[in-house]
Amino acid sequence: MKIWNFLKRLNARGPAATAFFALILGFIIGALVIIATTAVVLNAWRHVFSSPTAIFSALKVTFDNVGAAYRAIFIGAVGSPSAYSHSITTGQGWTNTIDPLSETLTYATPLAIASIAVCIAFRTGIFNIGANGQAILGGIAGAWAGSMVHLPTALHIPFTLILGVLGGALGGLIPGVLKAYAGAHEVIVTLMLNYIIAFFLLYVTLSTALQQPGQANDISRTIDGSAVLPPIFGTGSGLRVSYGLFIAAAVVLFGWWFLNRSTLGFDFRITGANPHAARAAGINARRVIIFVFLISGGLAGLAGEVQMASTTHFVDGGFLIGSAGVGFTAITVALLGRNEPMGIVWGSLLFAALNVGGRTMQASTGIPLDLAAIIQSIVVLFVASPVLVKEIFRLHTTTEAVQLATKGWGQ
Repeated sequence: MKIWNFLKRLNARGPAATAFFALILGFIIGALVIIATTAVVLNAWRHVFSSPTAIFSALKVTFDNVGAAYRAIFIGAVGSPSAYSHSITTGQGWTNTIDPLSETLTYATPLAIASIAVCIAFRTGIFNIGANGQAILGGIAGAWAGSMVHLPTALHIPFTLILGVLGGALGGLIPGVLKAYAGAHEVIVTLMLNYIIAFFLLYVTLSTALQQPGQANDISRTIDGSAVLPPIFGTGSGLRVSYGLFIAAAVVLFGWWFLNRSTLGFDFRITGANPHAARAAGINARRVIIFVFLISGGLAGLAGEVQMASTTHFVDGGFLIGSAGVGFTAITVALLGRNEPMGIVWGSLLFAALNVGGRTMQASTGIPLDLAAIIQSIVVLFVASPVLVKEIFRLHTTTEAVQLATKGWGQ
């Protein structure tokens, strides 16, 4: 009861507990989906009136199946508590123990970078829906720099990272210029550019020197070992989490510093909060728009390059396309994190855990991976509707809370 009251007081002060309660609702609705789609559970409830104890059997089957699904997600994303206990007491088996956590961090690394890119644009009141295309350009630029240019490791990795940033920035510059000087709507332009860049990806992997020699498929050259972001625990460990994790941490710190401590970041925030006040204060709107897209696009490009240099080491026609589109997921993560860098860190870890753990859940229980997507969607839905969460849980609703629910992406 004390914990409940504490969370209610916390909710009145800020959005942190709103996200927590939204997560609870996501898992509750996810449990209902499991119940409604699992044959053994439905069969147990179908015979609930067959005997006086049938209801208890049905409840047991329900809790067993829901518990098995969520237990599998946790073990697949973080690891088994028993495995951690064994490794701590014996000092052995650490590779298998932390492999799930390694996969979660591997997935979260480019997602956090792309989410910071989207966050900076949203905080300025600009809808950069083209982060995925910009990430693809960053991956293409990084693949070119890593495979067509040969340098020592100390120079090659920074060079590929810089090329990735420049590739994404180029993808951001196009809608930035069109919006600043032609008044084009950035949502339409960035959304359509995603399709153009996707076809450009096919072109460079099929019809240019970047295509893998001797291949007829849409696959690029593999980058040199000197351009690879190596695994933190070494290539022989089998753990994929790379030094890109430290790049993601640096980007999060940069995002916090830029938005809260830099002069240009202040101009961004003022423009997003009140464009009329920004113009009255002499802030150059065109300059802000151009810089927003350059920085946001550059960081999105960095996310694509880190993804390529950490995991695949090449790009192909399906790089970041479809459900693998880190730039599209970044939009929902930025919303979940309330466009705050630290909130984005937790949102990235949550989405990564649900995706990685969802695969384990599907393999061990047969419940489709789509359940993880359902939970993600429900969580984002309720985070975007804080007043609804407060009504469901009968939380304290203040004037500030209602106002927050009606503000735009930038807040």
